[in-house]
Amino acid sequence: MPLRHPYRHHRQNEARRRASPRPRRHGALFDGDDPALRQRLQEIHRRLCTTYGAPFPYFSDRDPLSELVSAMLSHRTRNEDARQAFENLQARFGDWQSLIEAPISAVQAAIAPCTWPEQKAPRLQQVLTEVARRRDGELSLDFLATMAPAEARLWLESIPGIGPKTSAAVLLFSRLRISALPVDSHHHRVAQRLGLIPLELNVGPAHAVLQAQLPDNWGAQSLHDHHEAMMTHGQRCCAWQNPACRRCPLLDLCPHGQQRTGHD
Repeated sequence: MPLRHPYRHHRQNEARRRASPRPRRHGALFDGDDPALRQRLQEIHRRLCTTYGAPFPYFSDRDPLSELVSAMLSHRTRNEDARQAFENLQARFGDWQSLIEAPISAVQAAIAPCTWPEQKAPRLQQVLTEVARRRDGELSLDFLATMAPAEARLWLESIPGIGPKTSAAVLLFSRLRISALPVDSHHHRVAQRLGLIPLELNVGPAHAVLQAQLPDNWGAQSLHDHHEAMMTHGQRCCAWQNPACRRCPLLDLCPHGQQRTGHD
């Protein structure tokens, strides 16, 4: 039986969303085969990469299984806290098999710096156990290097607890360096305001739409640069509340910014 692609809808904070003006619906282009959209997207990419200094260095060289653990810890957690939780796990258990066999309370205590440790501790054990089960006891994801990116993501996302952002992080940020586009909340917000995706499209399914808009010949470094540039722009300029539209390098391409500033 073929695996289903289990995109999950992410809940958004309604109060914060209402506090920020919503971009216009008309004129939005979402079709990745549209030449005008691809040209516009590459101009967005060029400007943001110039503004924020691409190419961006990778922040880790972990094996893909360790990157999976790191990605699961990072959900709704500050980078510094997720890093501390990951280091705590390494120091406390030494290897991931020991984490599976440990009492949940010990895992929860180790990952206390991250958000929702009481949820993430059992989920980590469940996901790692499922990886080992599917691989006949082998606790490794190195085999993903032999698979096409879409096939590798499908395999990962068929495991309960792994969504599209996590699967993309495993492939792109680990030492595999496989072309897969992660989309975090900052990236997602910027894409919505630029009219690249519908306003109603949540973060999970947005991964497939946004990746389909990118050039087919982009390698891992280009996808990494694109994600880092979009994310950084969301953090430094295109904030949830009071985005700095008047100093935005994309103002002439952004329906949301033009609406807020009266820019023609």
